Amino acid sequence: MKTNVNAVVGIQWGDEGKGRIVDYLAQDAEIVIRFQGGDNAGHTVVNDLGKFGLHILPSGVFNKNTMNIVSAGTVVNFETMKEEMDAIKEKTGIKLENVFIDVRAHLIMPYHKDLDGAEEGKRSEGAKIGTTKRGVGPCYTDKAARSGIRAGDLLDEKFLKARLEALLPKKNRELEYYGLKPYTLDELLALCAKWKEEFGSHIIDSVPVVRKAVEEGKKILLEGQLGIMRDNDWGIYPYTTSSNPTASGACNGAGIPPKAINKVYGVIKCYSSSVGGGPFMTELFDETGDKLRTIGAEYGVTTGRPRRVGWFDAVASDYSCYMNGITDLALTKLDILDTFEKIKVCTGYMIDGKEYHYLPETRLQEKAQPIYMEVDGWMEDTTKARKWEELPKKAQDYILLIEKLLKTHITYVSVGPERDQLIVR
Repeated sequence: MKTNVNAVVGIQWGDEGKGRIVDYLAQDAEIVIRFQGGDNAGHTVVNDLGKFGLHILPSGVFNKNTMNIVSAGTVVNFETMKEEMDAIKEKTGIKLENVFIDVRAHLIMPYHKDLDGAEEGKRSEGAKIGTTKRGVGPCYTDKAARSGIRAGDLLDEKFLKARLEALLPKKNRELEYYGLKPYTLDELLALCAKWKEEFGSHIIDSVPVVRKAVEEGKKILLEGQLGIMRDNDWGIYPYTTSSNPTASGACNGAGIPPKAINKVYGVIKCYSSSVGGGPFMTELFDETGDKLRTIGAEYGVTTGRPRRVGWFDAVASDYSCYMNGITDLALTKLDILDTFEKIKVCTGYMIDGKEYHYLPETRLQEKAQPIYMEVDGWMEDTTKARKWEELPKKAQDYILLIEKLLKTHITYVSVGPERDQLIVR
């Protein structure tokens, strides 16, 4: 079977610039599938139509010839999706008739958001996970507990009513425990009826469509959110998301067999950033960190929160490349380092007096001190470069150093947010 399936994954803590890479690759894709996560993180896309913050919609929505699927591995807030679609329609005139939701995708209900905020509020300061309070975690909890509502349930009112009648008493007890207002069956049924009216024609069983496309060798792009450091199994647990933003998670979430994936594109920034709690070994708390955050506009797409920033962590990124089976790397935001005289790269950690050159589990990461190597910056503008040869020699050296440390080819180098500010090697 000849396949043409590519996956795009983040190999840091999220916010690596996946949106601009998916937007670039989606110009040539026939199907783009969002395979996990909810509206708790966003992709910034800049194209000839403008600048957009996408939270749940796949980044292929701007290509009218591309089918976009929000798949079974996701959790969907239809209120957010409608706001997002309406904003794009108003700004671009695109009708977005090419967006579909798999029947198996779980729905973020109002009580999920209520409980998310209440549970985070109960945690002590040092134990806070850093949730965006969008209801994503509680929705995935219900999915695992087999008490969730799925998109396809909206299409069968009798079945939906029976599901809500069964789960609502328990949910209301949880809400009342936190002093929150309970929900009635009628108001939830009314909300679901509204969602059905708005999205019912977009809810499909994606398996026959995707399988046919895979077997016919159509160009399929798999898009996740966040990065492997937020993976529920292999990330910095418990400061993680509730799903698997990895290449293996892409197969599961999109309903595609592992052998069908042709290439896995890993997206990395030329420095590091993180939103939320947990260990972040190269974090900078000084003027250099402030400069990185300001020039890089490091503020969350979804929350607006200032991101934690630091130097590039080659140890964590090497781990990520291995775990995802990365075939090609896309290095983003090279231009942000244009005015730094000296640049550091983390090549190891010191933990309890012992040197580590692999990524240990979360408990040890909490105690890790970075071991750095320092290189000269290039102190030149890279934003106008469109070919490898047009980059400053020291910028080339920095890229090749990362490539050597990660043992993976850097195929794309981003020198700005615009579509054409991308160098292909």
